[in-house]
Amino acid sequence: MKKLLYNGKIYIDRGDFAKAILIDGDKISKVFRDYSYENYINNDDNKIEKIDECLDLKGKVVLPGLNDSHCHIMQTAETRRQVNIEGVRSIEELIDRCKKFLKDHPERCKNGIHAIGWNQDYFDDPSRLPNKYDLDKISTDIPIVLERVCGHIVSSNSKVIEILGLTEDSPQYPGGEFRKGEDNNPNGVYIGNACNYAKDTIPDFTMDERREMMIETLNYAASCGVTSVQSNDVGTTFMDGPKAFSLIRDIYSKKEAPIRYRHQVCFNDIEKFKEYLEKAEYHDYKSGKYESDMLTLGPLKLFRDGSLGARTALMRDGYLMDRDNHGEEWISEDEMMKYCKLAKEHELQVIAHVIGDGAIEGALNCFESAFIDGKNKLRHCVVHCQITDDELVDRIARNDICVMAQPIFLDYDMMIVEDLVGKKLSSTSYAFGTLMRKGAHVSYGTDSPVEDLNPFPNLYMAITRKNKGGKPEGGFYPDECVDVYEAIDAYTKESAYVEFAEDTKGRIYEGYLADLIVLEEDIFEIDPMEIKDLSPLLTMVGGKVVYRKS
Repeated sequence: MKKLLYNGKIYIDRGDFAKAILIDGDKISKVFRDYSYENYINNDDNKIEKIDECLDLKGKVVLPGLNDSHCHIMQTAETRRQVNIEGVRSIEELIDRCKKFLKDHPERCKNGIHAIGWNQDYFDDPSRLPNKYDLDKISTDIPIVLERVCGHIVSSNSKVIEILGLTEDSPQYPGGEFRKGEDNNPNGVYIGNACNYAKDTIPDFTMDERREMMIETLNYAASCGVTSVQSNDVGTTFMDGPKAFSLIRDIYSKKEAPIRYRHQVCFNDIEKFKEYLEKAEYHDYKSGKYESDMLTLGPLKLFRDGSLGARTALMRDGYLMDRDNHGEEWISEDEMMKYCKLAKEHELQVIAHVIGDGAIEGALNCFESAFIDGKNKLRHCVVHCQITDDELVDRIARNDICVMAQPIFLDYDMMIVEDLVGKKLSSTSYAFGTLMRKGAHVSYGTDSPVEDLNPFPNLYMAITRKNKGGKPEGGFYPDECVDVYEAIDAYTKESAYVEFAEDTKGRIYEGYLADLIVLEEDIFEIDPMEIKDLSPLLTMVGGKVVYRKS
C-alpha cells in the first residue's frame, strides 16, 4: 500500500524540513522538499504511480518515531495494574492509599499487594523508611511489598517476613540485605538483591494476564509517540527466561504488538549466560529465529550499583554527609570483567546500570578491556551515567562509550544531588550536553516505570534543565542544556544507533522504516516550557497507523 503524507513540516535534519513523504509498504520511498508531490494527488491520468491513501497534515510537524533506549515494559505493565503510590507525601498517605485500594479492589489484592513509587525524600521525615509496623496497618493477612521509586529499596509487612522465614539469625541474601530493627529482628526493609526475595512472595501474574498487560502497555507507549522500546524485562521483572522469551516472541509472531521491541537481558549466573549464548536464545537468534524487525534480541544488561535517592549508588568518595557510605556494588569489577570477556568472544553488546562515579569508573574499565582492536565496536553503553567528574566525561567521549541517559531524572534529583555529593561534583554530573558536544553517542529513555513512558517531559528536561514547575530560573547547571534538535536526535537517531539500527530508522530518509509521529503543536516554535505537555495526533509504525488521537 502506498500512502502520501503531504502539506506538513517534516523534520529531516537540523534546519532541513520537507513538505511531504511517500510511503510504500513499511518504508519511506520518497521525500519531497517542494510541491512536486501535488502531481501525485492530482494523478488522474495515471502517469505517476497510484496512491492508495493521501493524508493532509495541515501544516503539522512530523518527527521520526521516538525510541526509548532503556525502560522496563513488563514492570511498567505491572505498575499500571497496581495501587498508585507515586508522589505520596508521608507514610500515613502511603498506608491510606493502599487501604483504599484493598477495599476497592479486593479481587486484585487477594494474593497480595505489590506496588512501586514511594520516595522518602518527599516525606516530612526523610530519614525514616516505611517498615513492617507501617505496612501491617494495611493488612497482616496478605503479603504486601512496596518498592521505592528506584526499585532498589523495598518495604514489606510482617506476612512477607513470615513467608520468607526470616529471623534474627537468618543469613543475609547474596548481593543484598534485609535490615533489622532495634530488637535485632527483620524490620521489613530490604536493600539490593534482597528486594527480589521479598517481591517473590507475591504470587505471579498468569501468562495470559502478562500477555494482556504487555500489549496494553505497548499501546500506551504508542499513544505517547513511542515507536520503539529497548526494554529490560528478562532477568528482572521476568525471572523465568524461557517463558518470557516465548511469550514475547508469540505476541510479535501474532502481530499483537503495535510498536518495536528490543530485548535487554539480565543474567545473575555467568554459566547461565554462557548457556544462552551457546545453546539457547542468543544461539537461536543468530540462527534466524527472530525474523521480524519488530522484535530483536539485544545486549546483556548488568547492574553495577543502586540509586542515588536510595543512597546505594556506588560513590568513590562516599556521600557528602556520610563518607563511610560508598553505596552498593551489585556486581564486582572482577565479575563484570568475566561477563564482558565472554560477551566479546560472542560479539555481544553489554550495557551497565551505573549511577555513582565509582560504578561508572568500574564499568569503563570493563568495557575497555573488551574492546575489539582498541575500539568500542560492540557499542557498549553506560545506562543512567549520572555522577561524573570531568575526567570521566572525557574518558566516555574519548573511548566512544555510548550513554543511555534519562534527563527526566533531574526533576527529582536536582533536589538532592548537591546535598549528597556536593556542588563541585554536581556541576559536572548529568553532563549529557557536554557529552554530546564532545562527540559521545547519547540516547534518551525513561527507565519506566521509574518515570512515565511519555517522552515529552524527558525532552523538556533535557532542553530546559528545569523541573516540571519551571524551577530553577535559568535551569539547573544550564550549560548542560541541549537545543530541541539535539534532544529529538537523542530520542531518534541516537537511540537507533545504540541498537545498531541507524541505517534503517531514527530518521525520515528514503529507504528508512516509516516510523513517525505527527504532533499537535510545533515543537520547534513553541515556548520550551510547553514541550512537556505535547502529545501526538498520530503515531505510525512501518507505515501503519497504530494510534490516532480521538
